[in-house]
Amino acid sequence: MEKTVSEAIAYRRSVRIYKEEAIDPAKVKECLLNASLAPNSSNLQLWNFYHITDKETLKKMTEACLGQNAAKTAQQLVVIVARKDLWRQRAAANLEYIKNNTNTFNMSESELKGFKMAQTYYGKLIPAIYTDFLGILGMIKYLIFQVVGLFKPTYRQARLSDTRIVAHKSAALAAQNFMISMAAIGYDTCPMEGSDTLRVKKILGLPRGAEINMVIGCGIRDDKGVYGERFRVPFEEVYTEV
Repeated sequence: MEKTVSEAIAYRRSVRIYKEEAIDPAKVKECLLNASLAPNSSNLQLWNFYHITDKETLKKMTEACLGQNAAKTAQQLVVIVARKDLWRQRAAANLEYIKNNTNTFNMSESELKGFKMAQTYYGKLIPAIYTDFLGILGMIKYLIFQVVGLFKPTYRQARLSDTRIVAHKSAALAAQNFMISMAAIGYDTCPMEGSDTLRVKKILGLPRGAEINMVIGCGIRDDKGVYGERFRVPFEEVYTEV
């Protein structure tokens, strides 16, 4: 029986040692399908998921993950990849979806206005934000937005570093969906920050524009797999009601 959301969140721990017990690749794939349903910026879905089950590839990945136990003992690995470089394709996919699933003949005036706004958003606004050249255009847009922001609220995340952060935030949301889904079916995970991302990209044959968001070890926790009791700073220190 699957856990509730709250139960899965409470159960999830970063497990660093796994049992030598196989897990079902099909179930892991289903959890990755849940990952693809995560909220993300502008619905651009700037991510790819690599599900590693091949033994030889797992060995190479263990080395790229600096030999840490969470990779060495994992039965499978999942690599969450941020793909800011795919913004054109993903924006075009959104536009195509909107066109193919909209009947403008039966629309009210407000619905037609929303349809045109969506077309403008993906056809003009997204390109205006994401188009860049060596970071120069992004900096120019950033400076313009700062001036506009003196007079009215405005979007400011226009630099190359800003749009990269946006893509990684979306990828991280997908990763969390995946890990909670795994916890719900009794599977364990460990998101690993420590890895040679260049080597990981070479192992997976990723293009230059792809960026590793995180590598996640997957398996069934060993009795010694969780390093200590969970610690969190007092909730009152991180919670503010405004």
